[in-house]
Amino acid sequence: MNMVDVLIVGGGIAGASLGAEIAGQRSVLLVEAESHCGFHSTGRSAAFWLESYGGPVVASLSAASRPFLDRPPADFSEGGFLRTRGDLHLSRDGELPEIPPTVETRWVERPELEKLLPGIKAEWRRALFEPGCADIDVAGLHSAYLRQFRQSGGEVRTDSTLVSAQRSSNGWRARLRDGSEIQAQVIVNAAGAWADAVAIACGVEPLGIQPKRRTMVQLRLGCSGLRDLPLVDDAAGTFYFKGEGNQAIWLSPHDEIDSDPCDAVPEEIDVATAIDRFESVVDWRIEAVERKWAGLRSFAPDRIPVYGFDPDQAGFFWFAGQGGFGIQTAPAAAKLSAALLPGSEPDPMVAHIEPAPFSPARFR
Repeated sequence: MNMVDVLIVGGGIAGASLGAEIAGQRSVLLVEAESHCGFHSTGRSAAFWLESYGGPVVASLSAASRPFLDRPPADFSEGGFLRTRGDLHLSRDGELPEIPPTVETRWVERPELEKLLPGIKAEWRRALFEPGCADIDVAGLHSAYLRQFRQSGGEVRTDSTLVSAQRSSNGWRARLRDGSEIQAQVIVNAAGAWADAVAIACGVEPLGIQPKRRTMVQLRLGCSGLRDLPLVDDAAGTFYFKGEGNQAIWLSPHDEIDSDPCDAVPEEIDVATAIDRFESVVDWRIEAVERKWAGLRSFAPDRIPVYGFDPDQAGFFWFAGQGGFGIQTAPAAAKLSAALLPGSEPDPMVAHIEPAPFSPARFR
């Protein structure tokens, strides 16, 4: 039987980032059910750093994470993970979503809007521009966290599904699908869409973490110069798209469709909806649908991530419900959560962030 201080369940950005933070101080085993880490949500993300996304509580994590993502320590990565492009929040009627006052924005009226987005249709009259929006190199960030985790002594096991775990006076005794057993003082539930299922397998009351399907489409268009477009979304939250190549964009209908935890696939109706909404914005000719895929984003009932020990079960740590902002908040979320584990001090990056709003105790 393996004996470790911490058993992390889930190898996506959540498990990898927290593992990298704590592996140097504790013995840590990370188990991933799939053949490689980040298979479901992390590996399918069209992630961008957008400070306004997720509301003021999430914005505090996003803002704290930005310097790390932009200029990570030299021993973590040789370069940054961001490519700034800005975001146009479009509006037909002049109304725009509420954005935290700490976020830098400026109004864009129709003449400038036509320059930033040539071919935009007449009904879109103005926009709010958020200059700090940036693409995130998701694969690079995730790989860097896994590399740091391993270099600090952490162990990763793929094709390893947690079947059950029981708590005793000696900690947790967890059993994997291959029959092997792990003894751990702490179990970290970083299982994304499977977070509630992992809790149930450990005899812990679930929190109502709900997976939601998000559809993405790559279109090839009959125009060029699209790579450096701003991210474009609307005030009603019904679409977003961004340049992906000289003649290609990534497009989403901004769908959040309740789903069981699964290997998500796109529905044709959602692809058609995305294209219809895109065609209501610009007059660009669509030449082909080059790719389509779907991923799961998992939300707590109040849409705020859950970080902390379960109040009713000793040694069970929630690191879940990160919605669509799990990657842009990963550096701060991992450091904040690491500080909640015994024997850790808050990193200066997150010393100003109050952990209470993220506690699972709010649901008990």
